[in-house]
Amino acid sequence: MPPESVALIGVPMDLGGNRRGVDMGPSALRIAGIEAGIVRLGSRFIDRGNIAVGDPRGEAPSDPSAKYLEPIAASCAALADSVQETLGEGHFPLVVGGDHSIAVGTVAGVTRHFQATAEEVGVIWFDAHADMNTPETSESGNVHGMPLASILGSGPAVLTQLGAKVPMVRPARVAMVGIRDVDRDEAAAVRESGVACFTMREIDEQGIRAVMEQAIAHATDGTAGFHLSFDVDGTDPSVCPGVGTPVAGGITYREAHTVMEMAATSGKLVSLELTEINPILDDGNRTAIAAREFALSALGKSVL
Repeated sequence: MPPESVALIGVPMDLGGNRRGVDMGPSALRIAGIEAGIVRLGSRFIDRGNIAVGDPRGEAPSDPSAKYLEPIAASCAALADSVQETLGEGHFPLVVGGDHSIAVGTVAGVTRHFQATAEEVGVIWFDAHADMNTPETSESGNVHGMPLASILGSGPAVLTQLGAKVPMVRPARVAMVGIRDVDRDEAAAVRESGVACFTMREIDEQGIRAVMEQAIAHATDGTAGFHLSFDVDGTDPSVCPGVGTPVAGGITYREAHTVMEMAATSGKLVSLELTEINPILDDGNRTAIAAREFALSALGKSVL
């Protein structure tokens, strides 16, 4: 069943990557008609507006190994407060970015909410990239390549300590899906972390249904539910062309819907995040329109 109420939280963050335009992602999804779609599901729609994001672009990054870390951390802290408050009010949080660095704030807010009742949550991380770099391993210094590491307790303290505890989520309750572009040092971190990682090879060999069954089992074992962090570049660029770091060989449009539909029918999805929608690099807002449809599937939209 669709949630009784869905609260959209926009995060116009573009400091975590090296491509401008991703800050327009929340506006692109609003223009694509996310409100009307949610209302048609029978849910009440609440637009909580956008989290404030600083603009230090006129200054050189104070730390080239983690560019613009301070303003990113400040926005993630504000996002964590908003997500925690949204859950506390009984609404389902739909967080829309912005680059994937925002996931640190989203997961921090979710874990804070459930920590109040001594419950854990899991995470399903849908992405072409592992996002498991730290300032020490990153080749670019872009923080949007570091959020999952921070959620798992590795990285700058201003990010790792935003949640109720460190790590915010136990690695055994994290499943990565769709991975196909990983740095060498990052790959070692993934192997050693204890997360369940389903690359495109596993999807090719087993099919998306079997992979999602396993991912959901990992994320829900002994937890109150799971957060789904959905980076649109996890799909093939033919599905979502408006992304800053496209990687060929991703999942199809229908497979993406299967990911979302299985998240919905599990009955365990507690929050959803869509990231890396970049209308500047898009074709007629195709990526935001696809993201709208994916989100509606996660929120309970079905054929019958």
